[in-house]
Amino acid sequence: MKLHSLHEIDNTEGTVQLHDVLNGGQLILHPTPNPNDPNDPLRWPRWKKHICFASICAFTFLTNYAIGGLSPAFYIISLEYKKSQTETTGLLLWPILVLGAFNFFWVPIANYFGKRPVFVFASLLLCVCYLWGALSKSFESLFWSNIIAAFAGSSSEALGAAIVNDLYFLHERGNFLGIYMNAIAGGNTVGPLICGFIITSLDWRWHKWIAFIFTAINFVVVLLFCPETRYDRSYIEGVAARSRSVESNLATPTSDEEAGKGVPAEKVTTTAEAKPDHSVVQGEQLPKRTWAQELSLWSGVPKNTNLLELFIRPLPLIAYPAVVFAFISYAVSLAWVVAINVLNSFILQAPPYNWKPSINGLINIPGIIGNLVGAFLGGWVVDRYSDWRSRKNNGVFQPETRLHLLWISAIVVPAGCLAFGYGVAYTLNWTSLFFGYGMVAVGLTAVPVATMTYVSDCYLPVNADALLLVNGYKNVVAFGFLYAIVPWVTETGYVNAFGTQAGVYVLIMLFAIPLIFFGQRIRHATAKWKIIL
Repeated sequence: MKLHSLHEIDNTEGTVQLHDVLNGGQLILHPTPNPNDPNDPLRWPRWKKHICFASICAFTFLTNYAIGGLSPAFYIISLEYKKSQTETTGLLLWPILVLGAFNFFWVPIANYFGKRPVFVFASLLLCVCYLWGALSKSFESLFWSNIIAAFAGSSSEALGAAIVNDLYFLHERGNFLGIYMNAIAGGNTVGPLICGFIITSLDWRWHKWIAFIFTAINFVVVLLFCPETRYDRSYIEGVAARSRSVESNLATPTSDEEAGKGVPAEKVTTTAEAKPDHSVVQGEQLPKRTWAQELSLWSGVPKNTNLLELFIRPLPLIAYPAVVFAFISYAVSLAWVVAINVLNSFILQAPPYNWKPSINGLINIPGIIGNLVGAFLGGWVVDRYSDWRSRKNNGVFQPETRLHLLWISAIVVPAGCLAFGYGVAYTLNWTSLFFGYGMVAVGLTAVPVATMTYVSDCYLPVNADALLLVNGYKNVVAFGFLYAIVPWVTETGYVNAFGTQAGVYVLIMLFAIPLIFFGQRIRHATAKWKIIL
């Protein structure tokens, strides 16, 4: 197995010319679409991209909707099956571990066989598991239906973010990843909100029935309208990079419809040492695949790569500082939110609050608002901010601009932890708990959107493997924390527990400072590390 450096694959090291200052600041598209292949996902019509993206968002939303959304029923389930608080919360805690751990299974499989067959199979399996959960008659049956559903749903954790990179350009990446993160977080907030009303008027099993119906509908959409998004553009990027270095006044158009006209084939031929039979060099227009051809579950396997290498390949990437920061910051952002999700039903449905599950579910309204605000800040706002900074920097985009606004989360999330912890400890008005949860929820979307987009910008050629580590490890870390949350708050109290969480969060956010100030030097050094298979 020969090891390569990132510099051998992509010599930009994440710093790219986003605007052509010699041509009126015209936007340059990254990655470069193939001008001769209408099957390139970057050249798909917008409606086609959006349908595929929406189905992936629906898949990941429904994963968290049915598993995490069951939390308002934990108190009732613990009474029905005579289980302890710790045993009942296992319905959520163990699936969180599975959601992270099996990223390490699905991503190599998808890189080898394609993303489409993985999502078709996983969507069908998720549908079956929710039917199983709705029909379960014992706690053990319900538990294992959640575990297998988490196994299926784990396919979307890293691959969903990778599909964003397959379909959309650099200047759009943060916005759409923000929407995707809202789908993940939304399942954990909208799910409990709806579940609270369902179990009050019907039964907690109806929560699973509703999830089954919508998952079945989404399976049909995935099967019929989501083609393969995997596309090898490494050679195209090399040709385009060399072409731009010689033809510096040549700018790529700003619309997807014009993307195929961006780099004339004859100009590429004169500026690149190309293989004579490559379509980009010869200017051959490849035939567009029919709808029936796009439904195929087989798109071939990579040459000169075996499946074992794909399982091993992501592991060394943990050496990249951006990956470490992304997974740790995502882990604490997730853990703090899920901790409140796990605990709130035992707080609000027990004395002195004595709320019904339907009223208990209303705590997720500030959670939803917090998620939306966070995704807006980490996605659309950061995209606009990075674009503005690149214009001020002679059109050059620096990935570190994605991290500049993390100070907002570093203030809001710890304040939310303190508000919730003191609110529970001193039995304050419910508004303190609601505001605390909403503030903590801001971090669940703002931080991972910014950091995962940053990782993609820095390591785009290996982004699927890098994001695998971010999503896989963050769930493992979050599980370790959440496994101890009930004994922790029982032994030390809510003030100490959530105060510690606030301090830990601030400490981790401080690690963004060296990346912001020295990120370019760090990327330049790490791009030469030979750690890529």
